[in-house]
Amino acid sequence: MQDIFGQTTSLAAGPALDSWNKTQLAFLAHGAATPVHLGDVLTAAPDFALGNAIKGMFYVLLGRKELTETAREALATARTAAQNSPVSTREQHFIDALGLWLAGQPRRALTHFEALLAASPSDVLAMKLDHATRFILGDSTGMRRMIEKVMPAYSADHPGRGYLMGCYAFALEETGEYVRAQSMGREGMLISPDDAWGLHAVAHVHDMTADAAGGIEWLTGRENAWAHCNNFRYHVWWHKALMHLDLGQHDVVLDLYDREIRSDKTDDYRDISNATSLLSRLELEGIDVADRWEELADISATRTEDGCLIFADLHYMLALVGDNREAEIKTLMGRLHRDAREAKTDIQRAMADPGVAAACGLEAFGEAEFEKAFVNLSQARSHIQNAGGSHAQRDVFERLTIDCGIRAGFLDEAELILAERTNLRKGHEDGYAAARRDLIAKGRDASGQGVSIPAE
Repeated sequence: MQDIFGQTTSLAAGPALDSWNKTQLAFLAHGAATPVHLGDVLTAAPDFALGNAIKGMFYVLLGRKELTETAREALATARTAAQNSPVSTREQHFIDALGLWLAGQPRRALTHFEALLAASPSDVLAMKLDHATRFILGDSTGMRRMIEKVMPAYSADHPGRGYLMGCYAFALEETGEYVRAQSMGREGMLISPDDAWGLHAVAHVHDMTADAAGGIEWLTGRENAWAHCNNFRYHVWWHKALMHLDLGQHDVVLDLYDREIRSDKTDDYRDISNATSLLSRLELEGIDVADRWEELADISATRTEDGCLIFADLHYMLALVGDNREAEIKTLMGRLHRDAREAKTDIQRAMADPGVAAACGLEAFGEAEFEKAFVNLSQARSHIQNAGGSHAQRDVFERLTIDCGIRAGFLDEAELILAERTNLRKGHEDGYAAARRDLIAKGRDASGQGVSIPAE
């Protein structure tokens, strides 16, 4: 039998295969129904090795220590099923990729996705998992390279073509091809209107080209494209909040925060990152966020020993710093240092660089030690992409670095970073950059300095 994407499967025609097709389509669309459909698959076919491997992969990608055991159980079930009934080379690659992820080696797991795509470029499940893994690792050039390799295999009638285009739009945006990214994302959504990833890729373009008004216009009226999503829907609302923030519409931002972004007090690290980074941006603009840090810090205080992803740890640190949780900050810093010293896994190596320096910078910022914060955040900055995420997500650390530089009196250094930030955006200057240029100019006037570094 073949699945909806033309890939050979060990499932027979019937409910299990129907549910497997629904699982893959929902996964591509970041649909909330994904685990429901996968549960139906494994209820109907508990020995489906690939289904169990994908279950494990889904849990790994959640980046939570307490879910690791569930992922290991799924891997064990997949391996047992493969021993009891021989599986295809394709299924074995997925099983082996999960094993490497669980061993802390996601970069080696990528070799299995690469092998899958070399054998069958139209394998959209492998494409999406490769894309997701590279996103977590901050490998934007790899995302783009792999998609460009497989694109010729996606004919106009391929059921995954729209989702592929959404992934390509994001990869193009992350590698600075903003015009092509916007065109690709819009075209992909005409094919797959439920592709929230493609929709959000276009939102990224608006962010990177300082077109907040255009971004709001793009998202407004398209809410159905992300209403069906899992917690990814909070992230799309976060993008809309960023656009309003750039326009200085702080009341709208706080309303979106309360009504959409944190309407559900979830503990998923991606939701915590949305919330903490938005509150940090608001506070840098002098906005009182009231007691909103408290619930984020309460959750983050339980994650200090997690250690699954440095991206998550740094946002937990933002929450702890935001609510002045000194004991938990020390606990998290201690664990980061231990992981960095061990440095046996890909994740631990990211803890070492850029993790420790970035976390030290955030801790110093919370203590108003702006010179120390600037030195540490600047040190982390050269490798901050290895923390994973997107330009838009990592920009909170860039803003904190610049603001610490200004507050510590390092005006030339802060202006240089600000210029590099604007250059990344192809010369587009957003509201944040304009305001900081003004602050730097006023600082120079007050100190009698007259030199400025123009953006290239």
